[in-house]
Amino acid sequence: MVYKFRVILDAEEDIFRDIAILEEDTLEDLHNAIVNAFGFDGLEPGSFYTCDDDWVQDEEIPLFDTGDTPGEQKTMADYTLNTILTEEETKIIYVYDFLNMWTFFVELAAVEEPESGVAYPDLLFAHGEMPASSQDHAFGAEEEQDDLYGEFDDDYDDEDLDMFNDEGFEDSSFDDHNWN
Repeated sequence: MVYKFRVILDAEEDIFRDIAILEEDTLEDLHNAIVNAFGFDGLEPGSFYTCDDDWVQDEEIPLFDTGDTPGEQKTMADYTLNTILTEEETKIIYVYDFLNMWTFFVELAAVEEPESGVAYPDLLFAHGEMPASSQDHAFGAEEEQDDLYGEFDDDYDDEDLDMFNDEGFEDSSFDDHNWN
């Protein structure tokens, strides 16, 4: 069978590619198809992430084994598409180039019979031009978490902080040591 994917770049503009690939191909093959479809040079690593229907990221599947023990961590080459994605489990996240964090939403759109004479993977459709740089991702706190210290509000004020002034350390023998 042939899996047909829509691969959407996480960007303000609509930028996506439709890719057809054989169900027995690996996630590494899909990685290569995405890299080629979006015009990357392929010199940077990437990872797929399993996710739920709301695109909440779960397990990482890297291009290379980055585990402490060689061979312990499964990589993209270890997973065929039909073991990760089905007509019920249709979504996966792909991140390319961890310095620029090109992020893609990959969704299985159809499962069809292969067409004779077509070489897979196959770029079916391309929409939108790649921006010069990736979308800025906010990795800070959510709005409700902006005040990190709010939960620690107390009754201390500047006068209370006087107990931590230098006077308490003047007689300390630490002043005579060279700490460099």
